[in-house]
Amino acid sequence: MTQNVRHILSMSGGKDSTALAVYMRDREPNMEYVFCDTKKELQETYDYLSKVEAYLGKPIVRLNDERGFDHWLEVYGNYLPSPQMRWCTRQLKIKPFENFVGDDPVVSYIGIRADEHRDGYISSKPNIKPRYPFKEDGIVERDVYRILEDSGLGVPEYYKWRTRSGCYFCFFQRKAEWIGLKENHPQLFESAKAYEKTEGDKQFTWSQSESLNDLEQPARADEIRRRHLKVIQAKQAARPDRPLIEVFGDALDEENDEEGCMICHL
Repeated sequence: MTQNVRHILSMSGGKDSTALAVYMRDREPNMEYVFCDTKKELQETYDYLSKVEAYLGKPIVRLNDERGFDHWLEVYGNYLPSPQMRWCTRQLKIKPFENFVGDDPVVSYIGIRADEHRDGYISSKPNIKPRYPFKEDGIVERDVYRILEDSGLGVPEYYKWRTRSGCYFCFFQRKAEWIGLKENHPQLFESAKAYEKTEGDKQFTWSQSESLNDLEQPARADEIRRRHLKVIQAKQAARPDRPLIEVFGDALDEENDEEGCMICHL
């Protein structure tokens, strides 16, 4: 007996996966929407997902690893996750998703745009097949912003100071975003600092090359703000017709264009 194929869109609380959910709402009526919750997300992410859920008229199923980040941190010897060792993505995002899917045949919808040259999460499970509707239909970043504005959802509140969804202490944050975290969520910034440690001559930090304690020092924080503002002004001057939010995102990308985990940030 042939199994029915499930259609699943994993949402991150970011602009691309949200725009894809809006885009696919009337194109695939049997779509299932899921969110892999690390329990370390920003409150703005949860608030935005509630708005999206109301727009879709369907529940967004919350998936999680019940043991949580702190359990896995201990399992991995208290080594913070990093671009080279992304155990957080595997344990808190990918495994809960694959457990939810089980052995059912699934089409997994991924919000990578036509103007991006990268692949998203591709499961090693043969029953999960990826699909990229934005690539198929030539949807680029400007279109994503238009889709969100036309839907009335707009972008998440955290886009005022950060352009990627995911954990509040994500190691892919740029320096300016760490400053944004301190200014907008000082308690979460302090919580992130508490995870950092020094063992002998080794320092385990979230941000490459410096601790959050060093990064928040007034002179250093001012330097980061000035540099970020300078990049924004240069990009605005080069393309004055572009919306500010696009300029802001490009300015952050120039600081650090290392690609984040797709399942966390799309």
